[in-house]
Amino acid sequence: MESFVVTTSYNPSHEQITIAKELAKKLNAKYVNRRHLSDYRKREKIDFYYVVESNGRIVIRWDSGELFFHPSVAKIRMKNLRNGGRDYLIEALNLDGNEIVLDATFGLGTEAILIAAFLPRGKVIGIEKSVHIYTVVSDGMKRYKPKQKWIEEALKRIELVHADMKKFIREAKDSSYDIVYCDPMFENPKYESSSMNPLRPFASYDTIDETDIEHMIRIARKRVVLKAHEKDSLFERIRVDRIMGSRKSGVLYGVIDKR
Repeated sequence: MESFVVTTSYNPSHEQITIAKELAKKLNAKYVNRRHLSDYRKREKIDFYYVVESNGRIVIRWDSGELFFHPSVAKIRMKNLRNGGRDYLIEALNLDGNEIVLDATFGLGTEAILIAAFLPRGKVIGIEKSVHIYTVVSDGMKRYKPKQKWIEEALKRIELVHADMKKFIREAKDSSYDIVYCDPMFENPKYESSSMNPLRPFASYDTIDETDIEHMIRIARKRVVLKAHEKDSLFERIRVDRIMGSRKSGVLYGVIDKR
């Protein structure tokens, strides 16, 4: 999906219009008055449109869905942990609490928020290739007002960068991060995962290869953690030291320890 415009909600404030016009300029897109959007779509084919809502939040909408930032999955996973459940990602990362973690495939940031919650003296650097995901999520993280203190603190420990992960890791210095985490899009996606579905039209589907892994290992001080579905080929192509995860969910984490 490539063709898009920027608009606002109905009856926008002057501030909304200003934000929308600035966003359109930044994205090299056309700003369309919301009252004229329906007529515009009859004349011009667009795949989706950005909406600056009344609270300033940026949302992407299209005929079958919408994309916006919300840490709902992070909340569920933290609740499960606090109720005595396991989280295989947190176990695989094996955090001390002072690490700098590179999240090479940031997406909606739900896992980065969970990771950052376990880094009271550390931080997460997130990389997102898609300009549309980056735009919605970076703005959303700044505007989101969490009721939970742990989310508020975790968001402060996250820095999001718009970059191509493959290029980024090749340019990074040796041992510049404690841990590198990479969660490429599944080869065999779980379409029932409603939290991921809005991401799919905009996500990068780049395949991780051995050269990528070599660079991840090079820039990590402690370990590299990879995520894949059990039906994917990632752990057949890439050797890891151990695999952990839930066979019930089919989500697995492969750990490569730095030697």
